[in-house]
Amino acid sequence: METTTCYEAVVPHWFYSKTQDGNSYWNPFSKEDSDKLEAAFCSGVNPNSIVIPVCGSRYDVYLGSRRRLSVYWDQEDSIVQRCTWFYKCDKDSRYIPYPENFSEILEDTYMQAVTRNEWKKRLESPSRDLIILHNPKLMVHYQPFGMTDEWGASPSEQGRPQTVKRGVENISVEIPQGEPAQIDHLVFMVHGIGPACDLQFRSIMQCVNDFRLVSLNLLHAHFKKSLEQGHIGRVEFLPVDWHSALHAHATGVDKDIQRITLPSICRLRQFTNETLLDLFFYNSPTYCQTIVNTVCGEMNRIYRLFLERNPTFKGRISVTGHSLGSLILFDLLTNQADPTGNTPLKTKASVQKSECQPNKQTLKDVLNELELAQFVDVFEREMMDIDALVLCSEQDLKNLGIPLGPSKKIVQYVKYGKHLQDTNCTASESSSNNDLTPPPLTSGTTLNMVNYEYFDVGMGQVRITYPQLSFNPEIFFAWGSPIGMFLTVRGLKRIDPKYQFPTCKRFFNIYHPFDPVAYRIEPMVLREEEFEPMLIPHHKGRKRMHLELREGLTRMGTDLLGSLRVAWQTFTRPPMPTLPPPTAEAAELPVSELPPAPEATPGAAAEDSTVKEEPIELDVGMLNGGQRFDYVLQEKPIESFNEYLFALQSHLCYWTSEDTALLFLKEIYQTMGVSMDQPLQ
Repeated sequence: METTTCYEAVVPHWFYSKTQDGNSYWNPFSKEDSDKLEAAFCSGVNPNSIVIPVCGSRYDVYLGSRRRLSVYWDQEDSIVQRCTWFYKCDKDSRYIPYPENFSEILEDTYMQAVTRNEWKKRLESPSRDLIILHNPKLMVHYQPFGMTDEWGASPSEQGRPQTVKRGVENISVEIPQGEPAQIDHLVFMVHGIGPACDLQFRSIMQCVNDFRLVSLNLLHAHFKKSLEQGHIGRVEFLPVDWHSALHAHATGVDKDIQRITLPSICRLRQFTNETLLDLFFYNSPTYCQTIVNTVCGEMNRIYRLFLERNPTFKGRISVTGHSLGSLILFDLLTNQADPTGNTPLKTKASVQKSECQPNKQTLKDVLNELELAQFVDVFEREMMDIDALVLCSEQDLKNLGIPLGPSKKIVQYVKYGKHLQDTNCTASESSSNNDLTPPPLTSGTTLNMVNYEYFDVGMGQVRITYPQLSFNPEIFFAWGSPIGMFLTVRGLKRIDPKYQFPTCKRFFNIYHPFDPVAYRIEPMVLREEEFEPMLIPHHKGRKRMHLELREGLTRMGTDLLGSLRVAWQTFTRPPMPTLPPPTAEAAELPVSELPPAPEATPGAAAEDSTVKEEPIELDVGMLNGGQRFDYVLQEKPIESFNEYLFALQSHLCYWTSEDTALLFLKEIYQTMGVSMDQPLQ
């Protein structure tokens, strides 16, 4: 019998299982991770003692138990397998790997068939399925003859034989691109309301994984030169989950809410309890403290763990918040420790209590400060101290015989905690009771420095203790953010241009034009001007075609109207007086003695000013280091047909937005002095 020696051992590839929609899917590791696992498998070391970091060091594979465990967040363990043989599933045309031990049997049988040139080999799998190796290019998988499946179908009703493939290179599966080992920047991503982050009801972990994949693809497309030269590595994105801690059994809030929830329209009420109620929880002193502590604690915990696993990391850190998550980060960063004094920045309420509260003084001190020392005997006769003075109304002072002028001063002091002339603790003298404009912000004071006690009804952010981050963020990216609306509702009408976060240098407010939750913030700094936000370029360059077409038609219409206006003015304008030709004497006169030229008409001056109009320089403050920070995405052509239809999708589009991811990379690497291969137009 003729034998051949063309057999080559199969190259194994490592896979892990992933559960989605109740089904298990097998996903390949990158080639780099698979090679690491294979090298450890072949090392001869006891596999029970081998732990291999994979997937950008976000997971660990325990080789002995064949399990993949997440490092930074809680997630169900995945099964890991060394795969060589696969069969095609008729249900969704996916290739499923055979178990490792049966794959070894298949490989031995295949080797014998090749070396001896003996085919038509039959094998029975552990599940009693039949595999026949007809030839190297035709291998099939049959269900067992003479048996029925769980639905009672006969063999003739069980479909066609399934295809069997040897080696991962022969199946239609995409091997993911490996991630650079070098990490240049770390970004924490905080979600908004509810446990799901997109229309597919996926968790924050799954959405961040997608955003990380999008950024890696853009990195290879737009930073290819720097990547190949080793100047840059990659940006790591890690999720921060606070919803699970808020709705866990420890708080008991879900149980309490369920007891008072009506039984009708139960699904809608359940959706409301899991999502929209998070907005009310954040305005509650108890649960707001829980949310802020969770967000800050998770970022600090993940940051410490990240440094332990990446001891050579020398990059910087940024933060991202979506929807309510951006507001949480905004308040958290606003109340970080002042680097100059190394103490937390104080809100107006805390300033009033700690610095401006009258009960730190005696009654005599207060009256002396108000230049009302002559009334000390009146209050002492009534056995009043500073605590009693705080409880006095204007009518009480009148009953004590205090004149109108002094009583107004005392009421003003009690109401605002300081004399009118002390602008550090009260509004300016020009403010009235109906003026809701808070004191202006200055660098080194908190953004929510509003005199909430100035109003008859308490309003503004709840008073909680803000924890401190273990790092200073470089950039704060806000997605679909309601920050502007919340600040306005809290009573803040204007952000002082000099204000900036104590520990964060830059800020970006990114939103989709149809996002119903997003608000602008730049107009709160520059109230005098009407101006458009910055347009985020398309990741492939230029504007989207429908936007360019729309602008072209608008420009064409404007030019046409301008031409008609000029033509009409030409017919209706009186003739311009002409000057006589200069005489010889006039030619010899200096310029200062020449007769003045005729004045232009107002219409002509308006035309000249229109033609020579220069762009307006905008001062939007120091929130982003003096640069613009309101950035709007370009809507897709299909979205422009109906704004309302795509409103909800627009609020959830950021996790897969390539334009947003490229803006991230551009701004992050710009701080490192690295630019894109070709700037976008």
